[in-house]
Amino acid sequence: MVKFIPAELTLGLRSKILRNGLAPAECVFPTDHVQGAFHLAYGVGDEIATIASFFPKSYKDSKEEGYQLRGMATDEGFGGKGYGAELVKFAIAYIKNTNAQYIWCNARTSAVGFYQKLGFRLMGEEFEIAGVGPHYEMILNLY
Repeated sequence: MVKFIPAELTLGLRSKILRNGLAPAECVFPTDHVQGAFHLAYGVGDEIATIASFFPKSYKDSKEEGYQLRGMATDEGFGGKGYGAELVKFAIAYIKNTNAQYIWCNARTSAVGFYQKLGFRLMGEEFEIAGVGPHYEMILNLY
Protein backbone atom coordinates (compact mmCIF):
# COMPACT_ATOMS: atom_id res chain seq x y z
CA MET A 1 0.00 0.00 0.00
CA VAL A 2 1.25 3.50 -0.87
CA LYS A 3 1.41 6.02 1.96
CA PHE A 4 2.90 9.41 2.73
CA ILE A 5 5.94 9.24 5.00
CA PRO A 6 8.30 11.76 6.62
CA ALA A 7 11.54 12.41 4.73
CA GLU A 8 13.53 10.72 7.49
CA LEU A 9 11.97 7.34 6.63
CA THR A 10 13.44 7.51 3.12
CA LEU A 11 17.04 7.70 4.33
CA GLY A 12 17.59 3.99 4.97
CA LEU A 13 16.76 2.93 1.41
CA ARG A 14 18.45 5.97 -0.09
CA SER A 15 21.63 4.92 1.70
CA LYS A 16 21.37 1.21 0.96
CA ILE A 17 20.19 1.30 -2.67
CA LEU A 18 21.17 4.69 -4.07
CA ARG A 19 24.27 5.82 -2.20
CA ASN A 20 26.32 2.68 -1.62
CA GLY A 21 25.86 2.61 2.14
CA LEU A 22 26.65 6.25 2.94
CA ALA A 23 25.59 7.37 6.39
CA PRO A 24 21.89 8.29 6.35
CA ALA A 25 22.75 11.91 7.22
CA GLU A 26 24.70 12.04 3.94
CA CYS A 27 21.55 11.02 2.01
CA VAL A 28 19.41 14.02 2.93
CA PHE A 29 18.34 16.07 -0.10
CA PRO A 30 18.26 19.87 0.20
CA THR A 31 14.69 19.74 -1.15
CA ASP A 32 13.34 17.25 1.41
CA HIS A 33 11.45 19.92 3.33
CA VAL A 34 10.69 22.61 0.74
CA GLN A 35 7.11 23.84 0.44
CA GLY A 36 5.09 21.26 -1.53
CA ALA A 37 7.57 18.39 -1.15
CA PHE A 38 6.23 14.97 -0.25
CA HIS A 39 7.63 11.50 0.26
CA LEU A 40 5.96 8.19 -0.48
CA ALA A 41 6.56 4.59 0.48
CA TYR A 42 5.04 1.34 -0.68
CA GLY A 43 4.76 -0.78 2.43
CA VAL A 44 4.56 -4.55 2.61
CA GLY A 45 3.62 -5.60 6.11
CA ASP A 46 5.93 -3.66 8.42
CA GLU A 47 8.61 -3.19 5.76
CA ILE A 48 9.17 -0.33 3.34
CA ALA A 49 9.60 -1.88 -0.10
CA THR A 50 9.85 1.24 -2.27
CA ILE A 51 10.35 4.96 -1.67
CA ALA A 52 10.38 8.15 -3.72
CA SER A 53 10.43 11.87 -3.06
CA PHE A 54 8.69 14.58 -5.07
CA PHE A 55 9.06 18.35 -4.93
CA PRO A 56 8.01 21.35 -6.99
CA LYS A 57 10.72 22.23 -9.49
CA SER A 58 10.41 23.26 -13.11
CA TYR A 59 12.38 21.38 -15.73
CA LYS A 60 15.23 23.59 -16.96
CA ASP A 61 13.78 26.83 -18.35
CA SER A 62 10.17 25.66 -18.56
CA LYS A 63 7.61 28.34 -17.70
CA GLU A 64 5.11 25.65 -16.70
CA GLU A 65 5.11 24.28 -13.18
CA GLY A 66 6.51 20.80 -12.66
CA TYR A 67 7.50 18.32 -9.99
CA GLN A 68 10.80 16.51 -9.80
CA LEU A 69 10.86 12.88 -8.74
CA ARG A 70 14.04 12.06 -6.87
CA GLY A 71 15.46 9.28 -4.74
CA MET A 72 13.28 6.43 -5.97
CA ALA A 73 14.51 3.10 -4.64
CA THR A 74 13.18 -0.43 -4.17
CA ASP A 75 14.69 -2.70 -1.55
CA GLU A 76 16.25 -5.96 -2.63
CA GLY A 77 13.72 -8.75 -2.71
CA PHE A 78 10.84 -6.45 -3.62
CA GLY A 79 11.84 -5.65 -7.21
CA GLY A 80 9.68 -6.66 -10.15
CA LYS A 81 6.47 -6.86 -8.11
CA GLY A 82 4.92 -3.63 -9.39
CA TYR A 83 5.35 -1.68 -6.15
CA GLY A 84 7.38 1.09 -7.78
CA ALA A 85 4.82 1.51 -10.56
CA GLU A 86 1.98 1.73 -8.03
CA LEU A 87 3.89 4.36 -6.07
CA VAL A 88 4.49 6.49 -9.20
CA LYS A 89 0.85 6.16 -10.28
CA PHE A 90 -0.24 7.34 -6.82
CA ALA A 91 2.11 10.34 -7.12
CA ILE A 92 0.79 11.18 -10.59
CA ALA A 93 -2.80 11.26 -9.29
CA TYR A 94 -1.74 13.40 -6.33
CA ILE A 95 0.31 15.86 -8.42
CA LYS A 96 -2.56 16.28 -10.88
CA ASN A 97 -4.33 18.11 -8.01
CA THR A 98 -1.63 20.82 -8.10
CA ASN A 99 -0.81 23.32 -10.85
CA ALA A 100 1.99 21.09 -12.15
CA GLN A 101 1.89 20.14 -15.82
CA TYR A 102 4.54 17.41 -15.71
CA ILE A 103 6.85 15.26 -13.58
CA TRP A 104 10.52 14.91 -14.45
CA CYS A 105 13.49 13.01 -13.11
CA ASN A 106 17.12 12.13 -13.60
CA ALA A 107 16.66 8.40 -14.16
CA ARG A 108 19.46 5.93 -13.73
CA THR A 109 20.23 4.34 -17.07
CA SER A 110 19.25 0.96 -15.60
CA ALA A 111 15.77 2.33 -14.76
CA VAL A 112 14.93 3.98 -18.12
CA GLY A 113 12.70 1.07 -19.20
CA PHE A 114 10.74 1.27 -15.95
CA TYR A 115 9.98 4.95 -16.47
CA GLN A 116 9.19 4.49 -20.16
CA LYS A 117 6.51 1.91 -19.27
CA LEU A 118 4.90 4.61 -17.11
CA GLY A 119 4.87 7.08 -20.00
CA PHE A 120 8.04 9.08 -19.29
CA ARG A 121 10.11 10.05 -22.32
CA LEU A 122 13.84 10.69 -22.71
CA MET A 123 15.01 14.30 -22.86
CA GLY A 124 18.54 14.18 -24.22
CA GLU A 125 21.71 12.19 -23.98
CA GLU A 126 23.06 10.03 -21.18
CA PHE A 127 25.10 11.90 -18.56
CA GLU A 128 27.09 10.93 -15.49
CA ILE A 129 26.31 11.97 -11.91
CA ALA A 130 29.63 11.80 -10.05
CA GLY A 131 29.70 9.01 -7.51
CA VAL A 132 26.27 7.74 -8.57
CA GLY A 133 26.48 6.67 -12.22
CA PRO A 134 24.92 7.19 -15.66
CA HIS A 135 21.51 8.87 -15.97
CA TYR A 136 19.01 10.31 -18.44
CA GLU A 137 16.63 13.21 -17.96
CA MET A 138 13.06 11.99 -18.42
CA ILE A 139 9.69 13.75 -18.37
CA LEU A 140 6.03 12.75 -18.10
CA ASN A 141 3.42 15.25 -19.27
CA LEU A 142 0.35 15.03 -17.06
CA TYR A 143 -2.11 16.46 -19.61
